[in-house]
Amino acid sequence: MEHQFPPLKNDLILRVARGEKVERPPIWVMRQAGRYLPEYHQAKGGRDFFECCRDPEVASTLTLQPIERYDGLLDASIIFSDILVIPQAMGMTVEMVDKKGPHFPNPLRSPDDGQYAEVLKRDVDVAKELDYVYKAITLTRKKLQGRVPLFGFCGAPWTLFCYMVEGGGTKMFKETKTWIYKYPEETKALLQKISELCVEYLALQVKAGAQLIQVFDSWAGELSPSSFKKFSQPYLTYIAKHLPPRLKEMGLEPVPMVVFPKGAWYALDAACDMGYNIVGLDWLHDPADAVKTVGDRPIVLQGNADPGVLYGSHASITEVVTEMVKGFDWANRKKGWIVNLGHGITPFVNPDDLKFFFQEIHRLTKTDAQ
Repeated sequence: MEHQFPPLKNDLILRVARGEKVERPPIWVMRQAGRYLPEYHQAKGGRDFFECCRDPEVASTLTLQPIERYDGLLDASIIFSDILVIPQAMGMTVEMVDKKGPHFPNPLRSPDDGQYAEVLKRDVDVAKELDYVYKAITLTRKKLQGRVPLFGFCGAPWTLFCYMVEGGGTKMFKETKTWIYKYPEETKALLQKISELCVEYLALQVKAGAQLIQVFDSWAGELSPSSFKKFSQPYLTYIAKHLPPRLKEMGLEPVPMVVFPKGAWYALDAACDMGYNIVGLDWLHDPADAVKTVGDRPIVLQGNADPGVLYGSHASITEVVTEMVKGFDWANRKKGWIVNLGHGITPFVNPDDLKFFFQEIHRLTKTDAQ
Protein backbone atom coordinates (compact mmCIF):
# COMPACT_ATOMS: atom_id res chain seq x y z
CA MET A 1 0.00 0.00 0.00
CA GLU A 2 1.37 3.40 -1.00
CA HIS A 3 1.32 6.15 1.57
CA GLN A 4 -0.63 9.32 0.85
CA PHE A 5 1.35 12.45 1.71
CA PRO A 6 0.55 16.16 1.48
CA PRO A 7 1.72 17.79 -1.80
CA LEU A 8 5.27 19.16 -1.84
CA LYS A 9 5.46 22.96 -1.61
CA ASN A 10 9.25 23.30 -2.02
CA ASP A 11 10.82 21.03 -4.65
CA LEU A 12 13.97 23.15 -5.15
CA ILE A 13 16.44 20.42 -4.14
CA LEU A 14 14.69 17.86 -6.38
CA ARG A 15 14.88 20.23 -9.35
CA VAL A 16 18.61 20.78 -8.76
CA ALA A 17 19.12 17.03 -8.40
CA ARG A 18 17.54 16.61 -11.86
CA GLY A 19 20.07 19.06 -13.30
CA GLU A 20 17.67 21.97 -13.80
CA LYS A 21 18.59 25.65 -13.63
CA VAL A 22 17.00 27.20 -10.53
CA GLU A 23 16.40 30.53 -8.84
CA ARG A 24 18.80 29.84 -5.93
CA PRO A 25 20.84 26.91 -4.60
CA PRO A 26 18.98 24.67 -2.13
CA ILE A 27 20.34 24.42 1.42
CA TRP A 28 20.45 21.74 4.10
CA VAL A 29 23.22 20.66 6.47
CA MET A 30 24.38 17.33 7.83
CA ARG A 31 23.39 16.79 11.48
CA GLN A 32 20.99 19.75 11.24
CA ALA A 33 18.81 17.89 13.76
CA GLY A 34 21.02 17.44 16.79
CA ARG A 35 22.63 18.40 20.02
CA TYR A 36 23.63 21.97 19.11
CA LEU A 37 19.91 22.85 19.41
CA PRO A 38 18.57 23.54 22.92
CA GLU A 39 15.17 22.12 21.88
CA TYR A 40 16.88 18.81 20.99
CA HIS A 41 17.87 18.29 24.62
CA GLN A 42 14.36 19.18 25.80
CA ALA A 43 12.72 16.68 23.43
CA LYS A 44 15.32 13.98 24.10
CA GLY A 45 14.81 14.23 27.86
CA GLY A 46 16.40 11.35 29.75
CA ARG A 47 16.28 8.98 26.79
CA ASP A 48 19.35 7.22 25.44
CA PHE A 49 20.35 8.27 21.91
CA PHE A 50 19.25 4.99 20.30
CA GLU A 51 15.97 5.12 22.24
CA CYS A 52 15.26 8.39 20.39
CA CYS A 53 16.04 6.70 17.06
CA ARG A 54 13.71 3.80 17.91
CA ASP A 55 10.77 6.00 18.92
CA PRO A 56 9.13 7.28 15.68
CA GLU A 57 7.36 10.10 17.52
CA VAL A 58 10.60 11.39 19.10
CA ALA A 59 12.68 10.84 15.92
CA SER A 60 10.14 12.79 13.84
CA THR A 61 10.01 15.62 16.41
CA LEU A 62 13.82 15.92 16.33
CA THR A 63 13.86 15.81 12.50
CA LEU A 64 11.42 18.72 12.34
CA GLN A 65 13.17 20.97 14.86
CA PRO A 66 15.57 22.67 12.42
CA ILE A 67 12.80 23.00 9.80
CA GLU A 68 10.70 24.88 12.34
CA ARG A 69 13.53 26.95 13.81
CA TYR A 70 14.91 27.95 10.39
CA ASP A 71 11.53 28.33 8.69
CA GLY A 72 11.97 29.38 5.06
CA LEU A 73 15.77 29.00 5.14
CA LEU A 74 16.16 25.23 4.67
CA ASP A 75 15.21 23.21 1.60
CA ALA A 76 15.43 19.64 2.94
CA SER A 77 15.09 17.62 6.11
CA ILE A 78 16.98 14.43 7.02
CA ILE A 79 15.49 11.74 9.20
CA PHE A 80 16.88 11.61 12.73
CA SER A 81 18.63 8.23 12.91
CA ASP A 82 22.15 6.79 12.91
CA ILE A 83 24.35 4.93 10.45
CA LEU A 84 24.99 2.18 13.04
CA VAL A 85 21.45 0.79 12.96
CA ILE A 86 22.65 -1.62 10.24
CA PRO A 87 25.29 -3.32 12.46
CA GLN A 88 22.58 -3.50 15.14
CA ALA A 89 20.25 -5.19 12.65
CA MET A 90 23.10 -7.61 11.87
CA GLY A 91 23.04 -8.71 15.51
CA MET A 92 25.88 -6.61 16.94
CA THR A 93 25.44 -4.61 20.13
CA VAL A 94 26.06 -0.87 19.75
CA GLU A 95 25.77 1.58 22.62
CA MET A 96 26.00 5.38 22.50
CA VAL A 97 28.28 6.45 25.34
CA ASP A 98 27.75 10.01 26.55
CA LYS A 99 30.62 12.38 25.56
CA LYS A 100 32.44 9.45 23.90
CA GLY A 101 30.28 8.30 21.00
CA PRO A 102 29.35 4.86 19.66
CA HIS A 103 30.77 1.79 21.36
CA PHE A 104 30.66 -1.89 20.32
CA PRO A 105 31.32 -3.98 23.48
CA ASN A 106 32.18 -6.99 21.30
CA PRO A 107 33.71 -5.88 17.95
CA LEU A 108 34.82 -8.27 15.21
CA ARG A 109 38.46 -9.03 16.00
CA SER A 110 39.31 -11.63 13.34
CA PRO A 111 37.57 -13.97 10.89
CA ASP A 112 38.13 -16.76 13.45
CA ASP A 113 36.43 -15.11 16.44
CA GLY A 114 33.10 -16.93 15.85
CA GLN A 115 31.08 -13.76 15.62
CA TYR A 116 32.35 -13.06 12.07
CA ALA A 117 30.83 -16.29 10.71
CA GLU A 118 27.59 -15.61 12.59
CA VAL A 119 27.28 -12.09 11.22
CA LEU A 120 28.11 -13.22 7.69
CA LYS A 121 25.59 -16.05 7.56
CA ARG A 122 22.79 -14.38 9.53
CA ASP A 123 19.69 -13.84 7.40
CA VAL A 124 18.90 -10.23 8.31
CA ASP A 125 15.28 -9.13 7.95
CA VAL A 126 15.88 -5.43 7.34
CA ALA A 127 12.14 -4.77 7.04
CA LYS A 128 11.47 -6.16 10.53
CA GLU A 129 14.66 -5.13 12.33
CA LEU A 130 14.58 -1.49 11.20
CA ASP A 131 10.82 -1.02 11.06
CA TYR A 132 11.10 1.89 13.52
CA VAL A 133 13.10 3.90 10.95
CA TYR A 134 10.42 3.46 8.28
CA LYS A 135 7.69 4.39 10.75
CA ALA A 136 9.64 7.54 11.69
CA ILE A 137 10.03 8.47 7.99
CA THR A 138 6.32 8.02 7.25
CA LEU A 139 5.30 10.00 10.32
CA THR A 140 7.80 12.77 9.50
CA ARG A 141 6.56 13.06 5.91
CA LYS A 142 3.04 13.59 7.25
CA LYS A 143 4.17 16.12 9.85
CA LEU A 144 6.26 18.03 7.29
CA GLN A 145 3.05 18.86 5.42
CA GLY A 146 5.05 19.19 2.19
CA ARG A 147 7.25 22.03 3.52
CA VAL A 148 10.49 20.42 2.27
CA PRO A 149 11.56 16.98 0.97
CA LEU A 150 12.91 14.33 3.35
CA PHE A 151 16.26 12.54 3.09
CA GLY A 152 16.79 8.94 4.12
CA PHE A 153 20.34 7.67 4.55
CA CYS A 154 22.70 4.87 5.44
CA GLY A 155 26.35 4.46 6.32
CA ALA A 156 28.61 3.24 3.53
CA PRO A 157 29.82 -0.37 3.77
CA TRP A 158 33.43 0.68 4.38
CA THR A 159 32.55 3.07 7.21
CA LEU A 160 30.23 0.54 8.87
CA PHE A 161 32.95 -2.09 8.59
CA CYS A 162 35.41 0.26 10.34
CA TYR A 163 33.07 0.67 13.31
CA MET A 164 32.32 -3.06 13.45
CA VAL A 165 36.00 -4.02 13.76
CA GLU A 166 37.32 -1.05 15.73
CA GLY A 167 34.48 -1.04 18.25
CA GLY A 168 34.00 2.73 17.97
CA GLY A 169 35.71 5.88 16.77
CA THR A 170 39.48 5.71 16.40
CA LYS A 171 42.46 7.77 15.26
CA MET A 172 44.79 4.87 14.43
CA PHE A 173 42.50 2.41 12.60
CA LYS A 174 44.75 -0.41 13.82
CA GLU A 175 42.08 -3.13 13.65
CA THR A 176 40.71 -1.92 10.32
CA LYS A 177 44.15 -1.91 8.70
CA THR A 178 44.89 -5.35 10.17
CA TRP A 179 41.73 -6.68 8.50
CA ILE A 180 42.32 -5.22 5.03
CA TYR A 181 46.00 -6.17 4.89
CA LYS A 182 45.77 -9.54 6.68
CA TYR A 183 42.26 -10.73 5.78
CA PRO A 184 41.37 -8.93 2.51
CA GLU A 185 38.99 -11.59 1.15
CA GLU A 186 37.11 -11.93 4.45
CA THR A 187 36.87 -8.12 4.55
CA LYS A 188 35.39 -8.04 1.05
CA ALA A 189 32.85 -10.76 1.92
CA LEU A 190 31.58 -8.69 4.85
CA LEU A 191 31.54 -5.47 2.78
CA GLN A 192 29.41 -7.25 0.16
CA LYS A 193 26.96 -8.46 2.80
CA ILE A 194 26.66 -4.91 4.21
CA SER A 195 26.17 -3.50 0.67
CA GLU A 196 23.22 -5.82 0.02
CA LEU A 197 21.62 -4.81 3.31
CA CYS A 198 22.16 -1.11 2.48
CA VAL A 199 20.28 -1.47 -0.82
CA GLU A 200 17.28 -3.08 0.87
CA TYR A 201 17.36 -0.62 3.78
CA LEU A 202 17.42 2.41 1.46
CA ALA A 203 14.67 0.94 -0.74
CA LEU A 204 12.44 0.48 2.29
CA GLN A 205 13.17 4.05 3.40
CA VAL A 206 11.98 5.28 -0.01
CA LYS A 207 8.89 3.08 0.27
CA ALA A 208 8.22 4.69 3.68
CA GLY A 209 8.45 8.19 2.19
CA ALA A 210 12.09 9.25 1.78
CA GLN A 211 12.43 11.48 -1.31
CA LEU A 212 16.23 11.47 -1.58
CA ILE A 213 18.91 9.24 -0.05
CA GLN A 214 22.52 9.82 1.03
CA VAL A 215 25.28 7.26 1.61
CA PHE A 216 27.76 8.49 4.23
CA ASP A 217 31.30 7.16 3.79
CA SER A 218 32.67 9.07 6.77
CA TRP A 219 35.93 7.09 6.98
CA ALA A 220 36.70 6.92 3.23
CA GLY A 221 39.70 9.20 3.74
CA GLU A 222 41.46 6.55 5.84
CA LEU A 223 42.06 4.52 2.69
CA SER A 224 44.92 5.03 0.25
CA PRO A 225 43.81 5.59 -3.36
CA SER A 226 44.56 1.95 -4.25
CA SER A 227 42.82 0.63 -1.11
CA PHE A 228 39.82 2.87 -1.81
CA LYS A 229 39.46 1.13 -5.20
CA LYS A 230 39.35 -2.25 -3.44
CA PHE A 231 37.42 -1.64 -0.23
CA SER A 232 35.13 1.34 -0.76
CA GLN A 233 34.50 2.16 -4.42
CA PRO A 234 33.09 -1.25 -5.52
CA TYR A 235 30.56 -1.24 -2.67
CA LEU A 236 29.46 2.37 -3.14
CA THR A 237 29.00 1.55 -6.83
CA TYR A 238 27.04 -1.61 -5.94
CA ILE A 239 24.50 0.45 -3.96
CA ALA A 240 24.04 3.02 -6.76
CA LYS A 241 23.68 0.27 -9.36
CA HIS A 242 21.23 -1.92 -7.42
CA LEU A 243 18.98 0.57 -5.63
CA PRO A 244 17.09 1.91 -8.71
CA PRO A 245 16.16 -1.57 -10.03
CA ARG A 246 15.16 -2.65 -6.51
CA LEU A 247 12.84 0.37 -6.30
CA LYS A 248 11.41 -0.53 -9.71
CA GLU A 249 10.71 -4.08 -8.49
CA MET A 250 8.80 -2.54 -5.58
CA GLY A 251 6.76 -0.36 -7.96
CA LEU A 252 8.57 2.81 -6.86
CA GLU A 253 10.19 5.62 -8.84
CA PRO A 254 13.95 6.18 -8.46
CA VAL A 255 15.03 9.00 -6.14
CA PRO A 256 18.12 11.25 -6.23
CA MET A 257 21.13 9.55 -4.65
CA VAL A 258 24.02 11.31 -2.89
CA VAL A 259 27.41 9.76 -2.15
CA PHE A 260 29.66 11.41 0.44
CA PRO A 261 33.18 9.89 0.49
CA LYS A 262 34.59 12.16 3.21
CA GLY A 263 38.33 12.74 3.08
CA ALA A 264 38.84 10.81 -0.17
CA TRP A 265 39.69 13.95 -2.17
CA TYR A 266 41.62 11.81 -4.67
CA ALA A 267 38.43 9.89 -5.55
CA LEU A 268 36.26 12.80 -6.75
CA ASP A 269 36.62 11.86 -10.41
CA ALA A 270 35.75 8.22 -9.62
CA ALA A 271 32.80 9.29 -7.41
CA CYS A 272 31.32 11.13 -10.41
CA ASP A 273 31.17 7.81 -12.28
CA MET A 274 29.70 5.61 -9.53
CA GLY A 275 26.10 6.13 -10.60
CA TYR A 276 25.03 8.74 -8.02
CA ASN A 277 23.29 11.98 -9.01
CA ILE A 278 25.01 14.07 -6.36
CA VAL A 279 28.53 13.95 -4.90
CA GLY A 280 29.10 15.44 -1.46
CA LEU A 281 32.32 17.38 -0.91
CA ASP A 282 34.07 17.90 2.41
CA TRP A 283 35.89 21.17 3.14
CA LEU A 284 39.24 19.84 1.81
CA HIS A 285 38.00 20.40 -1.75
CA ASP A 286 38.40 23.64 -3.64
CA PRO A 287 34.95 24.20 -5.22
CA ALA A 288 36.32 25.63 -8.49
CA ASP A 289 38.62 22.60 -8.92
CA ALA A 290 35.71 20.26 -8.14
CA VAL A 291 33.54 21.94 -10.80
CA LYS A 292 36.40 21.44 -13.32
CA THR A 293 36.74 17.76 -12.32
CA VAL A 294 33.02 17.16 -12.91
CA GLY A 295 33.29 18.75 -16.34
CA ASP A 296 30.24 18.13 -18.52
CA ARG A 297 29.03 15.10 -16.56
CA PRO A 298 25.48 15.59 -15.19
CA ILE A 299 26.68 15.52 -11.58
CA VAL A 300 25.46 17.89 -8.86
CA LEU A 301 27.96 18.87 -6.15
CA GLN A 302 26.97 19.26 -2.50
CA GLY A 303 28.95 21.14 0.14
CA ASN A 304 31.31 22.29 1.35
CA ALA A 305 31.91 24.98 4.01
CA ASP A 306 34.24 24.09 6.87
CA PRO A 307 31.87 23.37 9.79
CA GLY A 308 34.39 25.13 12.04
CA VAL A 309 33.55 28.51 10.49
CA LEU A 310 30.39 28.45 12.62
CA TYR A 311 32.60 29.05 15.67
CA GLY A 312 33.91 32.20 13.98
CA SER A 313 32.78 35.76 13.46
CA HIS A 314 29.94 36.76 11.14
CA ALA A 315 32.55 38.42 8.92
CA SER A 316 34.33 35.04 8.58
CA ILE A 317 31.04 33.29 7.74
CA THR A 318 30.31 35.91 5.06
CA GLU A 319 33.81 35.43 3.62
CA VAL A 320 33.44 31.63 3.45
CA VAL A 321 29.98 31.87 1.87
CA THR A 322 31.23 34.44 -0.68
CA GLU A 323 34.14 32.16 -1.64
CA MET A 324 31.79 29.16 -2.00
CA VAL A 325 29.29 31.03 -4.17
CA LYS A 326 32.16 32.18 -6.39
CA GLY A 327 33.92 28.77 -6.38
CA PHE A 328 30.79 26.90 -7.50
CA ASP A 329 30.34 29.65 -10.13
CA TRP A 330 26.72 30.08 -9.10
CA ALA A 331 26.18 33.44 -10.84
CA ASN A 332 26.92 31.86 -14.23
CA ARG A 333 25.80 28.26 -13.76
CA LYS A 334 22.58 28.58 -11.69
CA LYS A 335 22.60 24.80 -11.34
CA GLY A 336 24.61 21.85 -10.08
CA TRP A 337 25.10 22.94 -6.45
CA ILE A 338 23.41 22.03 -3.17
CA VAL A 339 24.68 24.13 -0.26
CA ASN A 340 25.91 22.18 2.76
CA LEU A 341 28.76 22.08 5.23
CA GLY A 342 31.76 19.88 4.48
CA HIS A 343 30.64 17.56 7.29
CA GLY A 344 28.08 17.57 10.10
CA ILE A 345 27.49 20.48 12.45
CA THR A 346 29.81 20.15 15.42
CA PRO A 347 28.68 20.50 19.05
CA PHE A 348 28.48 23.88 20.80
CA VAL A 349 27.66 25.81 17.62
CA ASN A 350 25.38 28.75 18.36
CA PRO A 351 22.15 28.11 16.39
CA ASP A 352 21.97 31.84 15.57
CA ASP A 353 25.35 31.64 13.82
CA LEU A 354 24.04 28.79 11.67
CA LYS A 355 21.01 30.95 10.90
CA PHE A 356 23.36 33.73 9.77
CA PHE A 357 25.13 31.21 7.48
CA PHE A 358 21.77 30.34 5.88
CA GLN A 359 20.78 34.00 5.54
CA GLU A 360 24.08 34.84 3.85
CA ILE A 361 23.58 32.05 1.31
CA HIS A 362 20.14 33.46 0.51
CA ARG A 363 21.47 37.03 0.32
CA LEU A 364 24.47 36.24 -1.86
CA THR A 365 22.66 33.96 -4.33
CA LYS A 366 19.43 35.87 -4.72
CA THR A 367 18.32 36.77 -8.23
CA ASP A 368 16.10 39.67 -9.22
CA ALA A 369 13.36 37.18 -10.12
CA GLN A 370 12.93 36.15 -6.48
